[in-house]
Amino acid sequence: MKAKRIFLIVLDSVGIGEMPDSKFYGDEGSNTLKSCYMQNGFKIPELRKSGIFNIDGIDYADGVPSPDGAYGRFAEASKGKDTTTGHWEIAGIISKKPFPTYPKGFPEDILQKFSDATGRGVLCNKPYSGTKVIEDYGKEHLETGKLIVYTSADSVFQIAAHEKKVPLDELYECCRKAREILTGEHAVGRVIARPFSGEFPDFKRTPNRHDYSLLPPEDTIADVLSCEGFDVIPVGKIYDIFAGKGFKDSHPTKSNAEGMKVTAEYLKKDFTGLCFTNLVDFDMLFGHRNDAVGYADALMEFDSWLTEFKSNMKPGDILFITADHGCDPLTESTDHSREYVPLLVHGEGIKNVNLGTGSTFADIGKTIADFFGIECQLSGNSFKNIITGE
Repeated sequence: MKAKRIFLIVLDSVGIGEMPDSKFYGDEGSNTLKSCYMQNGFKIPELRKSGIFNIDGIDYADGVPSPDGAYGRFAEASKGKDTTTGHWEIAGIISKKPFPTYPKGFPEDILQKFSDATGRGVLCNKPYSGTKVIEDYGKEHLETGKLIVYTSADSVFQIAAHEKKVPLDELYECCRKAREILTGEHAVGRVIARPFSGEFPDFKRTPNRHDYSLLPPEDTIADVLSCEGFDVIPVGKIYDIFAGKGFKDSHPTKSNAEGMKVTAEYLKKDFTGLCFTNLVDFDMLFGHRNDAVGYADALMEFDSWLTEFKSNMKPGDILFITADHGCDPLTESTDHSREYVPLLVHGEGIKNVNLGTGSTFADIGKTIADFFGIECQLSGNSFKNIITGE
């Protein structure tokens, strides 16, 4: 069995329970999906039908007698729990060394190089909540023109600036300069532009975020497919996460709704290859803000959209739904959590199979290559024969 089109949708941060090594990351007890399930009125009938509650380890909700596809959970083999690491592993790269993090802020020599390159000073330089940091430093930023630089438990160098004080083009250029500086031992996973607007004290982040990731050190499923002449379509922040490597164009989105809309539009188009989508609102708007109600609502909105998407799939289409890490909205932390991720596979010829617990996200990318008849050196092992019965 070969596929004509594969849709790979990453529900950013929708983890399904702590991994055995979660204690080393401070994430014991984390379970993002369960935290959503606990919210009043939470119902995801299409995901339930797909087998999400049949997955091993889920004991708080009833599954269905016969899911309409394959299902399972996967552990992260890479070191870390950030977006870049998770997506790279899905696409075939296992990162044995974690990206650097800065719980005490960035070194002064890095900040000095950044200030010299941008011509602007720096405020904050601490791990911070993205909404709280503009509340605490936004007024001073407007008065001085200094850039708000902050980080988190993840490997990120984030730059917040008011769009009226620092135009977007300048903010993006500052990020590019930071990306050039942050190399070697300070090669963080991502530099992120975090523009905001409004008047003190009512500042709000705008949807004009932009990520500047490291270039993947090896080929990914995107490179493999592109080299074989297949279409590879990035939707959302996928292009940024891979620094464009393996992709010919970019389709950035500013919300889950837009990401789902663009993905559904590609369902109507004639292409042969992979549509790779990231839906970031789960993580950015709800997980990091400990908004369990908002997170649950967003999952229900995706579930509603999924019903129509699946009904419009054509012969030769296969749908993979997974995640890249957790971000439990009910734990004290506002950071990512080290969790298993779900995998649901749907399409004509896909069997009702419990894949159990996979040892690496990379099995997903390897399986996608297998569906297109490509032998490659990506990490992971294909489970294509298991879910097709071939």
